[in-house]
Amino acid sequence: MGSYMSCIVTWVTWAGRAIRGCLVQPTLLSHVTLATLLTLVTLPAPARINVVTLPGRDTVQLTIYNSADLTLVKETRVLTFRKGVNKLEFSWANTLIDPTSVEFRALTHADEVDVLDASFPPRVTNTLEWRIKSEFAGEVKVEIRYFTSGISWAADYVAEANKLEKLMALAGSVRINNHSGEDYEHAQVRLVVGVIRLVETIVDLSQRGRRSDEGIKELRMMTNRALAEKKDKAGEMQVLALDMARKSEAKGVAEVVKEELGEYFLYTVEGRDTIPTGWGKRLPSFRAADVPITSYYKFEKERWGDVVMRYYKFTNAVPSKLGKEPLPDGSVKAFRIVTDDNLYAFVGSTSVKYIPVGESVEMELGADLEVLVKPSLMGWQKTDIKFNAQGNVAGWTLKQTWQFELQNSKEIDVVLDIRRNFAGDWTLATPQANEKVDANKVKFVIPLKPREKKTFTYELTTRHGTNATK
Repeated sequence: MGSYMSCIVTWVTWAGRAIRGCLVQPTLLSHVTLATLLTLVTLPAPARINVVTLPGRDTVQLTIYNSADLTLVKETRVLTFRKGVNKLEFSWANTLIDPTSVEFRALTHADEVDVLDASFPPRVTNTLEWRIKSEFAGEVKVEIRYFTSGISWAADYVAEANKLEKLMALAGSVRINNHSGEDYEHAQVRLVVGVIRLVETIVDLSQRGRRSDEGIKELRMMTNRALAEKKDKAGEMQVLALDMARKSEAKGVAEVVKEELGEYFLYTVEGRDTIPTGWGKRLPSFRAADVPITSYYKFEKERWGDVVMRYYKFTNAVPSKLGKEPLPDGSVKAFRIVTDDNLYAFVGSTSVKYIPVGESVEMELGADLEVLVKPSLMGWQKTDIKFNAQGNVAGWTLKQTWQFELQNSKEIDVVLDIRRNFAGDWTLATPQANEKVDANKVKFVIPLKPREKKTFTYELTTRHGTNATK
């Protein structure tokens, strides 16, 4: 992470006179500097100046949304104000902080500290300046709040099916990544599942550089409008998070605590952690045993060619040992126990969308070579040919006979879902049970025992030209 040069101005009493000292020093990005705005006094050459640098953050809290590239940052610092007008600078160079969202407020002596204005310093990029009037001289605890992009979280799941693929253990974890360009030390982390709609993305705002006062005012109004309806719930989340933080500090063990808040779900990571830019970490979220699953296989030539695709299906509900909270979208790795001594085999991986409580999800786990479906055209016949007045063929009927060979090479039962797509005016004749999915598709659901082979046939009749009624 880069740095910028700042001049920290302090006033001290030396030989009965007020004097000013200036120290140019490197400070971290988004580091805050405080300087009194007083009349310049000439400094005697031999004077010794006591220059005090500002302390770092006392606390920092990150609220990370997974539906948008959005993180709300709240940080507190203890600053020393002099009575009168003070200047505070904030830099976001080389970070993804949205400067239009930066806010300052005093947490102590709030009735004695007022922000007069905020502006961009001349000839200084990526820096804003507050002028703050204080009726109090001394230490003041302040909060600086802003939005940033580049910090994200996602869910990871591991599914472990039993040997018969009737039950599974499902474990979830959360993975946090920081690519914001800013380090956050000893941060409390909150993760929010829910949909936030912003007029503009934070990353766009952070990369536009300096703007006019009118542009900043417009962007701030747009952001505030987009988030206004979330204000009450955000307050509820803050109260919950503070309570969870107290509990987590007492436990001393990092866990993920979940609470429902209307349309949101809040995950609070217990304890505090340092999150430098370029950092990533995975934390456990939950583990559920004996979750009922349905294992089945799909064949649809138009979608996957000649291969059979494997699926696991489960429901996020209490009867399924889940249902306590929605499951955020994330990646899934599936395994299956294949021996009596719990040897695991990798089944496949996939991604899942957001799963509300009470809803079911299909996990597509890739091709399975141990279940085969082989369709063969056994014969065809063109009948009922009709001609128009010019002697050209105007209509005909085509009859096709198809045979399907099915094979289960596994040592467990499987269920095959075979889909066939037909176009135009068609009818199907077969002794095999089937279901019409829509106007152009039917499905056959066929169970197979371990090592079992089966065949079935159907006759497809399609009418073309003037023979068609559709």
